[in-house]
Amino acid sequence: MKRHANILVALLVLAVAATIGVLTGPTGLSDEKQPNPDPLPETVIEGTTPAQWRLVWTTDPAHEATVGWTTAEAAKTNAVFFDTEPRQGALNKYRHQQAAAAGRYSARKPVLHYASAELKKLKPGTTYWFVMVSDESVSREFYFITAPEGDAEFKFLYGGDSRSYREPRREMNRRLRALFTQDPEILALVHGGDYVQDGDKLEQWVEWLTDHELTVTGAGRMLPMVPARGNHEADSVIFDEIFHNPGGKGLNYYATAIGNEFLLVNLNTEISAGGDQAAFLETTLKNHTTVRWQCANYHRPAYPAVKKPGSALKYWVPTFERYDVDVAFESDGHTFKRTCAIRDGKPDATGVTYIGEGGLGVRQRTPDPERWYFQGGKVGSSNHVQKVTVRKDKLLVETIAQDGKQLDTWETKPRAVRRD
Repeated sequence: MKRHANILVALLVLAVAATIGVLTGPTGLSDEKQPNPDPLPETVIEGTTPAQWRLVWTTDPAHEATVGWTTAEAAKTNAVFFDTEPRQGALNKYRHQQAAAAGRYSARKPVLHYASAELKKLKPGTTYWFVMVSDESVSREFYFITAPEGDAEFKFLYGGDSRSYREPRREMNRRLRALFTQDPEILALVHGGDYVQDGDKLEQWVEWLTDHELTVTGAGRMLPMVPARGNHEADSVIFDEIFHNPGGKGLNYYATAIGNEFLLVNLNTEISAGGDQAAFLETTLKNHTTVRWQCANYHRPAYPAVKKPGSALKYWVPTFERYDVDVAFESDGHTFKRTCAIRDGKPDATGVTYIGEGGLGVRQRTPDPERWYFQGGKVGSSNHVQKVTVRKDKLLVETIAQDGKQLDTWETKPRAVRRD
Protein backbone atom coordinates (compact mmCIF):
# COMPACT_ATOMS: atom_id res chain seq x y z
CA MET A 1 0.00 0.00 0.00
CA LYS A 2 2.85 2.38 0.85
CA ARG A 3 4.44 1.86 -2.59
CA HIS A 4 1.15 2.61 -4.36
CA ALA A 5 0.67 5.69 -2.18
CA ASN A 6 4.13 6.96 -3.11
CA ILE A 7 3.44 6.46 -6.81
CA LEU A 8 0.11 8.28 -6.45
CA VAL A 9 1.89 11.23 -4.84
CA ALA A 10 4.44 11.23 -7.64
CA LEU A 11 1.61 11.12 -10.17
CA LEU A 12 -0.05 14.19 -8.69
CA VAL A 13 3.20 16.15 -8.54
CA LEU A 14 4.21 15.23 -12.06
CA ALA A 15 0.77 15.94 -13.49
CA VAL A 16 1.08 19.51 -12.23
CA ALA A 17 4.58 19.73 -13.68
CA ALA A 18 3.32 18.47 -17.04
CA THR A 19 0.63 21.12 -17.04
CA ILE A 20 3.08 23.98 -16.57
CA GLY A 21 5.68 22.47 -18.86
CA VAL A 22 8.59 22.10 -16.46
CA LEU A 23 9.26 18.36 -16.68
CA THR A 24 12.92 17.54 -16.32
CA GLY A 25 13.06 14.87 -19.02
CA PRO A 26 15.69 15.45 -21.71
CA THR A 27 14.79 16.93 -25.07
CA GLY A 28 16.00 16.14 -28.57
CA LEU A 29 13.57 13.80 -30.30
CA SER A 30 13.19 14.83 -33.89
CA ASP A 31 11.44 13.60 -36.99
CA GLU A 32 13.28 11.10 -39.18
CA LYS A 33 13.43 13.72 -41.95
CA GLN A 34 15.65 16.06 -39.95
CA PRO A 35 19.29 16.24 -41.17
CA ASN A 36 20.74 15.55 -37.70
CA PRO A 37 22.04 11.95 -37.92
CA ASP A 38 21.72 11.52 -34.15
CA PRO A 39 18.28 12.70 -32.99
CA LEU A 40 19.16 11.29 -29.55
CA PRO A 41 22.93 11.81 -29.29
CA GLU A 42 23.22 11.27 -25.54
CA THR A 43 21.36 11.76 -22.28
CA VAL A 44 23.31 13.23 -19.38
CA ILE A 45 23.13 11.01 -16.31
CA GLU A 46 22.29 13.40 -13.50
CA GLY A 47 19.95 13.39 -10.54
CA THR A 48 16.97 11.12 -11.08
CA THR A 49 16.67 11.85 -14.80
CA PRO A 50 15.90 8.51 -16.56
CA ALA A 51 18.75 7.73 -18.96
CA GLN A 52 20.28 4.78 -20.79
CA TRP A 53 16.90 3.33 -21.64
CA ARG A 54 16.41 -0.24 -22.82
CA LEU A 55 13.47 -2.44 -23.67
CA VAL A 56 13.86 -6.20 -23.14
CA TRP A 57 11.86 -9.11 -24.55
CA THR A 58 12.13 -12.63 -23.19
CA THR A 59 9.53 -15.41 -23.36
CA ASP A 60 6.28 -13.73 -24.38
CA PRO A 61 6.89 -10.51 -26.33
CA ALA A 62 3.29 -10.38 -27.55
CA HIS A 63 2.09 -9.75 -23.99
CA GLU A 64 5.12 -8.68 -21.93
CA ALA A 65 8.07 -6.28 -22.04
CA THR A 66 10.54 -4.93 -19.50
CA VAL A 67 11.52 -1.26 -19.58
CA GLY A 68 14.82 -0.43 -17.89
CA TRP A 69 16.78 2.75 -17.23
CA THR A 70 19.60 4.30 -15.21
CA THR A 71 19.67 7.23 -12.77
CA ALA A 72 22.58 8.96 -11.05
CA GLU A 73 20.72 9.24 -7.75
CA ALA A 74 18.49 6.72 -6.03
CA ALA A 75 14.83 7.63 -6.55
CA LYS A 76 12.17 6.98 -3.94
CA THR A 77 9.65 6.00 -6.62
CA ASN A 78 10.22 4.56 -10.09
CA ALA A 79 7.46 3.68 -12.55
CA VAL A 80 6.46 3.45 -16.20
CA PHE A 81 3.30 5.21 -17.38
CA PHE A 82 1.97 3.77 -20.64
CA ASP A 83 -0.97 3.75 -23.03
CA THR A 84 -1.98 2.73 -26.54
CA GLU A 85 -2.19 6.40 -27.50
CA PRO A 86 0.47 9.11 -27.26
CA ARG A 87 -0.02 11.31 -24.20
CA GLN A 88 2.95 13.65 -24.66
CA GLY A 89 4.14 13.00 -21.13
CA ALA A 90 0.94 14.17 -19.43
CA LEU A 91 0.97 11.57 -16.66
CA ASN A 92 -2.65 12.05 -15.63
CA LYS A 93 -3.74 10.93 -19.10
CA TYR A 94 -1.95 7.56 -19.25
CA ARG A 95 -4.34 4.71 -18.54
CA HIS A 96 -1.71 2.33 -17.14
CA GLN A 97 1.24 2.52 -14.81
CA GLN A 98 3.67 -0.06 -13.48
CA ALA A 99 6.00 0.32 -10.50
CA ALA A 100 9.64 -0.56 -11.18
CA ALA A 101 12.07 -2.65 -9.19
CA ALA A 102 15.18 -0.61 -8.42
CA GLY A 103 18.62 -0.90 -6.88
CA ARG A 104 22.23 0.17 -7.05
CA TYR A 105 24.39 -1.44 -9.71
CA SER A 106 26.85 -3.99 -8.30
CA ALA A 107 29.99 -1.93 -8.74
CA ARG A 108 32.01 0.27 -6.40
CA LYS A 109 32.38 2.97 -9.04
CA PRO A 110 30.64 4.74 -10.58
CA VAL A 111 27.74 4.88 -8.15
CA LEU A 112 24.62 4.54 -10.32
CA HIS A 113 21.17 3.06 -9.93
CA TYR A 114 18.93 0.91 -12.13
CA ALA A 115 15.18 0.56 -12.46
CA SER A 116 13.20 -2.13 -14.32
CA ALA A 117 9.43 -2.21 -14.85
CA GLU A 118 7.74 -5.38 -16.10
CA LEU A 119 4.81 -4.53 -18.34
CA LYS A 120 2.34 -7.42 -18.55
CA LYS A 121 -1.04 -8.25 -20.08
CA LEU A 122 -0.18 -6.26 -23.19
CA LYS A 123 -2.07 -6.70 -26.44
CA PRO A 124 -0.30 -8.41 -29.39
CA GLY A 125 0.73 -6.32 -32.39
CA THR A 126 -0.08 -3.10 -30.55
CA THR A 127 1.76 0.21 -30.26
CA TYR A 128 2.41 1.31 -26.68
CA TRP A 129 3.52 4.83 -25.77
CA PHE A 130 5.33 5.26 -22.48
CA VAL A 131 7.45 7.43 -20.22
CA MET A 132 9.83 6.47 -17.42
CA VAL A 133 9.36 8.24 -14.10
CA SER A 134 11.85 8.53 -11.25
CA ASP A 135 10.58 10.83 -8.50
CA GLU A 136 9.82 14.17 -10.18
CA SER A 137 11.86 13.37 -13.31
CA VAL A 138 10.09 12.13 -16.43
CA SER A 139 11.65 10.89 -19.66
CA ARG A 140 10.51 11.99 -23.08
CA GLU A 141 7.77 9.81 -24.54
CA PHE A 142 8.80 6.68 -26.44
CA TYR A 143 6.87 3.88 -28.09
CA PHE A 144 7.30 0.24 -29.02
CA ILE A 145 5.20 -2.37 -30.81
CA THR A 146 4.46 -5.73 -29.21
CA ALA A 147 5.07 -8.94 -31.13
CA PRO A 148 2.21 -10.26 -33.25
CA GLU A 149 0.18 -13.38 -32.59
CA GLY A 150 -1.05 -16.12 -34.95
CA ASP A 151 0.73 -17.15 -38.13
CA ALA A 152 2.69 -13.91 -38.28
CA GLU A 153 5.19 -12.55 -40.78
CA PHE A 154 7.83 -10.16 -39.47
CA LYS A 155 11.52 -9.25 -39.38
CA PHE A 156 14.21 -8.94 -36.74
CA LEU A 157 17.90 -8.01 -36.52
CA TYR A 158 20.64 -10.29 -35.23
CA GLY A 159 24.13 -9.34 -34.11
CA GLY A 160 26.72 -9.76 -31.40
CA ASP A 161 30.08 -8.46 -30.17
CA SER A 162 29.64 -4.75 -29.70
CA ARG A 163 32.51 -4.39 -27.23
CA SER A 164 35.88 -2.65 -27.18
CA TYR A 165 35.72 0.01 -29.88
CA ARG A 166 33.25 2.75 -29.19
CA GLU A 167 33.07 4.69 -32.45
CA PRO A 168 32.54 1.58 -34.66
CA ARG A 169 29.87 0.48 -32.17
CA ARG A 170 28.16 3.85 -32.44
CA GLU A 171 28.29 3.60 -36.24
CA MET A 172 26.71 0.15 -36.10
CA ASN A 173 24.00 1.48 -33.78
CA ARG A 174 23.28 4.18 -36.34
CA ARG A 175 23.00 1.43 -38.96
CA LEU A 176 20.55 -0.45 -36.71
CA ARG A 177 18.52 2.73 -36.32
CA ALA A 178 18.51 3.34 -40.07
CA LEU A 179 17.31 -0.20 -40.78
CA PHE A 180 14.71 0.03 -38.02
CA THR A 181 13.50 3.40 -39.29
CA GLN A 182 13.32 2.36 -42.94
CA ASP A 183 11.66 -1.00 -42.31
CA PRO A 184 8.80 -0.90 -39.76
CA GLU A 185 8.43 -4.70 -40.03
CA ILE A 186 11.59 -5.07 -37.92
CA LEU A 187 10.45 -5.95 -34.41
CA ALA A 188 13.58 -6.38 -32.30
CA LEU A 189 17.33 -6.90 -32.02
CA VAL A 190 18.48 -10.38 -31.00
CA HIS A 191 21.92 -9.93 -29.40
CA GLY A 192 24.42 -12.78 -29.28
CA GLY A 193 26.51 -11.45 -26.38
CA ASP A 194 29.80 -9.62 -25.64
CA TYR A 195 28.43 -6.15 -25.09
CA VAL A 196 31.54 -4.86 -23.28
CA GLN A 197 35.16 -5.85 -22.72
CA ASP A 198 34.74 -6.61 -19.01
CA GLY A 199 31.23 -7.30 -17.76
CA ASP A 200 32.20 -6.45 -14.17
CA LYS A 201 33.20 -2.87 -15.03
CA LEU A 202 30.18 -0.60 -14.83
CA GLU A 203 31.97 2.27 -16.56
CA GLN A 204 32.09 0.14 -19.72
CA TRP A 205 28.37 -0.65 -19.44
CA VAL A 206 27.69 3.08 -19.01
CA GLU A 207 29.32 3.74 -22.37
CA TRP A 208 27.51 0.80 -23.98
CA LEU A 209 24.12 1.88 -22.64
CA THR A 210 24.66 5.47 -23.71
CA ASP A 211 25.61 4.27 -27.20
CA HIS A 212 22.55 2.00 -27.25
CA GLU A 213 20.38 5.14 -27.09
CA LEU A 214 21.41 5.71 -30.72
CA THR A 215 19.19 2.80 -31.81
CA VAL A 216 16.02 4.75 -30.91
CA THR A 217 14.37 6.31 -33.98
CA GLY A 218 13.84 10.03 -34.28
CA ALA A 219 10.11 9.50 -33.80
CA GLY A 220 10.80 7.75 -30.48
CA ARG A 221 10.37 4.10 -31.42
CA MET A 222 12.48 1.90 -29.16
CA LEU A 223 14.14 -1.27 -30.47
CA PRO A 224 13.39 -4.20 -28.13
CA MET A 225 16.33 -6.46 -27.35
CA VAL A 226 16.43 -10.23 -26.85
CA PRO A 227 19.74 -10.68 -24.96
CA ALA A 228 22.16 -13.59 -24.62
CA ARG A 229 25.23 -13.68 -22.38
CA GLY A 230 28.73 -13.69 -23.90
CA ASN A 231 32.11 -14.72 -22.54
CA HIS A 232 33.07 -11.12 -21.77
CA GLU A 233 30.03 -10.91 -19.51
CA ALA A 234 31.03 -14.27 -17.98
CA ASP A 235 29.17 -14.39 -14.65
CA SER A 236 28.68 -10.61 -14.37
CA VAL A 237 25.86 -9.63 -12.02
CA ILE A 238 25.57 -6.32 -13.87
CA PHE A 239 24.32 -8.16 -16.97
CA ASP A 240 21.29 -9.36 -15.01
CA GLU A 241 20.74 -5.93 -13.47
CA ILE A 242 20.69 -4.27 -16.88
CA PHE A 243 18.53 -6.85 -18.66
CA HIS A 244 16.37 -7.83 -15.67
CA ASN A 245 17.49 -11.44 -15.25
CA PRO A 246 16.51 -12.82 -18.67
CA GLY A 247 15.75 -16.52 -18.28
CA GLY A 248 16.44 -16.37 -14.54
CA LYS A 249 19.25 -14.79 -12.53
CA GLY A 250 22.57 -16.40 -13.43
CA LEU A 251 20.94 -18.86 -15.83
CA ASN A 252 20.01 -16.70 -18.81
CA TYR A 253 18.53 -19.36 -21.07
CA TYR A 254 14.94 -19.12 -22.28
CA ALA A 255 12.74 -19.48 -25.35
CA THR A 256 11.14 -16.57 -27.20
CA ALA A 257 7.97 -17.28 -29.18
CA ILE A 258 6.82 -14.79 -31.81
CA GLY A 259 3.41 -15.74 -33.13
CA ASN A 260 2.46 -19.40 -33.40
CA GLU A 261 5.06 -20.42 -35.97
CA PHE A 262 8.42 -19.01 -34.83
CA LEU A 263 10.55 -20.12 -31.88
CA LEU A 264 13.93 -18.70 -30.84
CA VAL A 265 15.83 -20.63 -28.15
CA ASN A 266 18.33 -18.37 -26.37
CA LEU A 267 21.16 -20.29 -24.71
CA ASN A 268 24.06 -19.46 -22.39
CA THR A 269 27.52 -20.69 -23.37
CA GLU A 270 29.00 -19.33 -20.11
CA ILE A 271 27.49 -22.02 -17.88
CA SER A 272 27.32 -25.79 -18.37
CA ALA A 273 26.00 -26.63 -21.82
CA GLY A 274 24.92 -30.02 -20.50
CA GLY A 275 22.76 -30.86 -17.52
CA ASP A 276 19.73 -28.66 -16.93
CA GLN A 277 20.40 -26.41 -19.92
CA ALA A 278 20.68 -29.33 -22.35
CA ALA A 279 17.48 -30.77 -20.88
CA PHE A 280 15.76 -27.42 -21.34
CA LEU A 281 16.80 -27.32 -24.99
CA GLU A 282 15.59 -30.87 -25.59
CA THR A 283 12.22 -30.30 -23.91
CA THR A 284 11.65 -26.95 -25.60
CA LEU A 285 12.29 -28.24 -29.10
CA LYS A 286 10.35 -31.44 -28.47
CA ASN A 287 7.34 -29.40 -27.35
CA HIS A 288 7.48 -27.25 -30.49
CA THR A 289 8.00 -29.80 -33.26
CA THR A 290 4.98 -28.49 -35.18
CA VAL A 291 6.26 -24.90 -35.22
CA ARG A 292 7.30 -23.93 -38.74
CA TRP A 293 10.53 -22.12 -37.82
CA GLN A 294 12.94 -23.00 -35.01
CA CYS A 295 16.14 -21.01 -34.42
CA ALA A 296 18.78 -20.75 -31.71
CA ASN A 297 20.84 -17.84 -30.36
CA TYR A 298 24.03 -18.19 -28.31
CA HIS A 299 27.55 -16.82 -28.13
CA ARG A 300 30.40 -19.33 -28.59
CA PRO A 301 30.04 -21.07 -31.97
CA ALA A 302 29.77 -24.75 -32.74
CA TYR A 303 31.15 -24.17 -36.25
CA PRO A 304 33.51 -21.20 -35.81
CA ALA A 305 35.22 -19.11 -38.45
CA VAL A 306 38.30 -18.40 -36.32
CA LYS A 307 38.44 -20.27 -33.00
CA LYS A 308 37.97 -23.89 -31.92
CA PRO A 309 34.40 -25.22 -31.55
CA GLY A 310 32.63 -24.42 -28.31
CA SER A 311 30.70 -26.85 -26.10
CA ALA A 312 27.61 -26.30 -28.27
CA LEU A 313 29.06 -28.76 -30.80
CA LYS A 314 28.92 -31.62 -28.31
CA TYR A 315 25.86 -30.78 -26.25
CA TRP A 316 23.48 -28.85 -28.50
CA VAL A 317 24.17 -29.65 -32.16
CA PRO A 318 22.82 -33.25 -31.95
CA THR A 319 19.61 -31.84 -30.48
CA PHE A 320 19.41 -29.14 -33.15
CA GLU A 321 19.69 -31.85 -35.80
CA ARG A 322 17.25 -34.20 -34.11
CA TYR A 323 14.53 -31.55 -34.19
CA ASP A 324 15.55 -29.94 -37.50
CA VAL A 325 16.45 -26.47 -36.23
CA ASP A 326 16.59 -24.11 -39.19
CA VAL A 327 19.30 -21.62 -38.18
CA ALA A 328 21.70 -21.32 -35.26
CA PHE A 329 22.86 -17.72 -34.76
CA GLU A 330 26.38 -17.55 -33.30
CA SER A 331 28.76 -14.76 -32.27
CA ASP A 332 32.25 -14.54 -30.68
CA GLY A 333 34.51 -14.90 -33.74
CA HIS A 334 34.55 -11.24 -34.92
CA THR A 335 33.87 -12.08 -38.57
CA PHE A 336 30.79 -12.63 -40.64
CA LYS A 337 29.96 -16.16 -41.67
CA ARG A 338 27.38 -18.53 -43.07
CA THR A 339 28.06 -22.24 -43.15
CA CYS A 340 26.56 -24.79 -45.49
CA ALA A 341 23.67 -26.80 -44.08
CA ILE A 342 25.17 -29.44 -41.76
CA ARG A 343 23.99 -32.79 -40.45
CA ASP A 344 26.11 -35.51 -38.82
CA GLY A 345 29.29 -33.51 -39.32
CA LYS A 346 28.99 -33.13 -43.08
CA PRO A 347 27.13 -31.06 -45.68
CA ASP A 348 23.48 -32.01 -45.93
CA ALA A 349 20.70 -29.91 -47.43
CA THR A 350 18.34 -31.03 -44.65
CA GLY A 351 20.72 -29.89 -41.90
CA VAL A 352 21.26 -26.79 -39.76
CA THR A 353 22.87 -23.60 -41.08
CA TYR A 354 25.08 -21.54 -38.74
CA ILE A 355 25.11 -17.78 -39.29
CA GLY A 356 26.59 -14.78 -37.52
CA GLU A 357 29.75 -14.46 -35.88
CA GLY A 358 29.73 -11.03 -34.29
CA GLY A 359 30.18 -7.60 -35.83
CA LEU A 360 28.29 -4.88 -33.93
CA GLY A 361 31.41 -2.74 -33.57
CA VAL A 362 34.23 -5.05 -32.49
CA ARG A 363 37.48 -5.12 -34.48
CA GLN A 364 37.22 -7.89 -37.06
CA ARG A 365 39.54 -10.88 -37.35
CA THR A 366 40.64 -12.87 -40.38
CA PRO A 367 38.51 -16.02 -40.77
CA ASP A 368 39.63 -19.36 -42.15
CA PRO A 369 37.73 -19.86 -45.43
CA GLU A 370 39.24 -23.34 -45.93
CA ARG A 371 37.19 -24.97 -43.18
CA TRP A 372 34.99 -27.57 -44.84
CA TYR A 373 31.70 -26.11 -43.63
CA PHE A 374 32.26 -22.89 -45.54
CA GLN A 375 32.15 -24.70 -48.88
CA GLY A 376 28.86 -23.47 -50.28
CA GLY A 377 28.72 -20.86 -47.52
CA LYS A 378 30.20 -17.38 -47.06
CA VAL A 379 32.83 -15.88 -44.78
CA GLY A 380 34.61 -12.53 -44.47
CA SER A 381 35.69 -9.64 -42.23
CA SER A 382 33.36 -6.69 -41.81
CA ASN A 383 31.26 -5.20 -39.05
CA HIS A 384 27.72 -6.22 -39.84
CA VAL A 385 24.22 -7.09 -38.73
CA GLN A 386 21.89 -9.80 -40.02
CA LYS A 387 18.35 -8.82 -41.03
CA VAL A 388 16.07 -11.84 -40.78
CA THR A 389 12.77 -11.96 -42.67
CA VAL A 390 10.26 -14.54 -41.45
CA ARG A 391 7.61 -15.54 -43.98
CA LYS A 392 5.26 -18.50 -44.32
CA ASP A 393 7.14 -19.88 -47.32
CA LYS A 394 10.72 -18.90 -46.50
CA LEU A 395 13.19 -17.57 -43.96
CA LEU A 396 15.55 -14.99 -45.46
CA VAL A 397 18.80 -13.78 -43.85
CA GLU A 398 20.60 -10.73 -45.26
CA THR A 399 24.02 -9.74 -43.90
CA ILE A 400 24.40 -5.96 -44.00
CA ALA A 401 27.68 -4.09 -43.50
CA GLN A 402 28.30 -0.96 -41.48
CA ASP A 403 28.02 1.17 -44.61
CA GLY A 404 24.71 -0.44 -45.60
CA LYS A 405 26.07 -2.70 -48.33
CA GLN A 406 24.73 -6.24 -48.53
CA LEU A 407 27.47 -8.79 -47.87
CA ASP A 408 25.42 -11.96 -48.19
CA THR A 409 21.89 -13.18 -48.72
CA TRP A 410 20.52 -16.64 -47.98
CA GLU A 411 17.13 -18.23 -47.63
CA THR A 412 15.65 -21.55 -46.66
CA LYS A 413 12.30 -23.26 -47.00
CA PRO A 414 10.28 -24.85 -44.17
CA ARG A 415 11.66 -28.17 -42.90
CA ALA A 416 8.90 -30.25 -44.50
CA VAL A 417 9.76 -28.78 -47.89
CA ARG A 418 13.51 -29.27 -47.43
CA ARG A 419 12.99 -32.95 -46.72
CA ASP A 420 10.83 -33.59 -49.80
